Amino acid sequence: MLKVFVIEDERPAMDHLVKSLKQVDETINIVSTAGSVKESIEWLNNHPAPDLIFMDIQLNDGLSFNIFRHCRITSPVIFVTAYDQYTMDAFSNNGIDYLLKPLDERKLEQSINKYKNLSRHFLHDYASLVDYLNNQQMSFNKKTRIIVKRGNEYQTIMLDDVVYFYTENKIVFLISKDNKKFMVNKNLGELEEELDKQRFFRVNRQCIVNVDYIKKFKPIDRSKLTIELTLPTQEEIIISQENAGIFKEWISKV
Repeated sequence: MLKVFVIEDERPAMDHLVKSLKQVDETINIVSTAGSVKESIEWLNNHPAPDLIFMDIQLNDGLSFNIFRHCRITSPVIFVTAYDQYTMDAFSNNGIDYLLKPLDERKLEQSINKYKNLSRHFLHDYASLVDYLNNQQMSFNKKTRIIVKRGNEYQTIMLDDVVYFYTENKIVFLISKDNKKFMVNKNLGELEEELDKQRFFRVNRQCIVNVDYIKKFKPIDRSKLTIELTLPTQEEIIISQENAGIFKEWISKV
């Protein structure tokens, strides 16, 4: 019996995928379904790992990649999406295949067969492999300093002393706790991957903040949040509706 967890926020697409899976392989058991990042996190944190996860990418409360920030996922994932620009992210997050909507049943069957072929070779060691990769990533994320540029000089800044990173005119800057500004030779996406996710949070496209310097936050425009740091910022830091729930859950755990 192949235990499958399905994450999809559109009911017709969910029903079609579940029906197609059962037609492709009668041994598939849909152990549960979820329609949002929040639901998925809650289920994954409170149930045994399924054999396989089918995961849409754009959910009603954000990208499904956010799930990996709050769950230790040891199951392989087949991504099912209408968008083709997320392949690199997908294969960096336990992805073994990437299916585009509208779903082709023949390709779905090929994905199931791909999973079975992989399982014959190394699935029994898959959890150990994921543990190793996670440990490697955690070690990498726990680096204590970052190289920055000021004028013609390079220097190191302790990450403990970083209040936030932000991008301006495609250049990333760091603001230190003594309110000094330094240029960082990385984009926010690269920093997000490298930084300790227990400490740093990407609040929007322009900014990553350090939890140690968050003074307070409050709701605005019903579903959004605004953050106040211990240092003044040039612009108001706003968390979108899609990320507000994830942020509140994150900050409650750190």
